[in-house]
Amino acid sequence: MQEFIQFLSNNPMLSITWIVIAGMLVHSVVKAKISGFKPLSSQDAILLINKQDAIVVDVRAVDEYKKGHIVDAKNITLSQIEQGNFTEIENKKETPIILVCESGARSSSAANKLAKAGFTQVYNLTTGMSGWAAANLPTTTKR
Repeated sequence: MQEFIQFLSNNPMLSITWIVIAGMLVHSVVKAKISGFKPLSSQDAILLINKQDAIVVDVRAVDEYKKGHIVDAKNITLSQIEQGNFTEIENKKETPIILVCESGARSSSAANKLAKAGFTQVYNLTTGMSGWAAANLPTTTKR
């Protein structure tokens, strides 16, 4: 213990950096635990779609959606979800919902909104469409 205290006093910048990194790690773990949605990989998304008839909601802009999206995905933009306009899936609150965007950031925000709106099985495709395409999984440009 004495060596630890001596190290901290001899290396204040390194000690502060360590404390900040530890705090950020704790914050991310706590945030993931208390958020109302679960992160999801591409492979897990496929299983959820095939086994539990999950609904895929693409939150990207319409022009991004038209360039290519997951087969049978519904396009409900992030701004629509933020305004509470998700009537297309309103009666599916017990059905698994997979949210997807290009990288997983926008869909994370949308997943949080849907979870707060009472959807019980909300998932965020963490790698987004870029990860989906990188894994050579099927996409379509048809609506």
